[in-house]
Amino acid sequence: MEKSVALGVDIGGSHITAALVDLETRTLIHNSIRRSAINAQESKEVIFAAWCKIINDAFDGIPNLARHLGIAMPGPFDYEKGISLIKDQDKFKALYQVNVKAELSERLKIPAENIHFINDAAGFLQGEVFAGAAKGNAHVLGLTLGTGLGSSICMDDKAVDADLWNSPFIDGIAEDYLSTRWFVKRYHQLSGQTLDGVKELVSIVHADHLATRVFMEFGYNLAQFLIPIIKKSKIDMVIIGGNIAQAFDAFAPELIATLKGNGIDTAIKISELKEHAALIGAASCSEVVIKSIAS
Repeated sequence: MEKSVALGVDIGGSHITAALVDLETRTLIHNSIRRSAINAQESKEVIFAAWCKIINDAFDGIPNLARHLGIAMPGPFDYEKGISLIKDQDKFKALYQVNVKAELSERLKIPAENIHFINDAAGFLQGEVFAGAAKGNAHVLGLTLGTGLGSSICMDDKAVDADLWNSPFIDGIAEDYLSTRWFVKRYHQLSGQTLDGVKELVSIVHADHLATRVFMEFGYNLAQFLIPIIKKSKIDMVIIGGNIAQAFDAFAPELIATLKGNGIDTAIKISELKEHAALIGAASCSEVVIKSIAS
């Protein structure tokens, strides 16, 4: 390779996105981005064929033996060995116990040691630590807030899945209170009206005191969730991503005030890389990173 690049791949239950990342400048090469919808209910052959097409297209022109890729993949998954352990979810049932690394190596003609996997939530945070809002910070917590709650923690430049979505919180689990469905449920409790989601709630927040109240309650709840984690793990910074991050200005005042009221001055930031975070984070897992930084 003329310069150190690796392919970042973000795989979800309905899509695959891939793009080359320049590991020296820590930036995404925008004309390399490839996306495709994926039906996770399909057979193993159909899924791999779709994945390989996007990956090959994104690698355009790079020789097979010089190809390095990092893949952000939902769990459960053996990220070291590259084996899918997903079985009780509505996706990728055909890949249960399949060695994805070996399959991709054979189909793409890429050495298995050039293929790396990272949890999708961890990939988001890895990207922000490598090239985004958390660059240069040692202890970082990442949250992706949307239809579900994704969480990851990074200690000394390595992000891992924190798996906090089902941790006990208030009268249920964290995801009950820190996801889109809480906003819809809480606003309906207060107003009797049903909204589609957080975006609609943001649009009325300046004219509707109940919408304001919902965001204040969310900020307070998020602070209460974060306080013990920040204290226990000595978190320097919290990075927030996902669709709910777009409403940051509506809930941030209560969130930050509650943290400060509990003696916590940890920086709270929204994602800089947004949908590209997992791509850059996955690519940064490549061994090429070490060679790039060392050169």
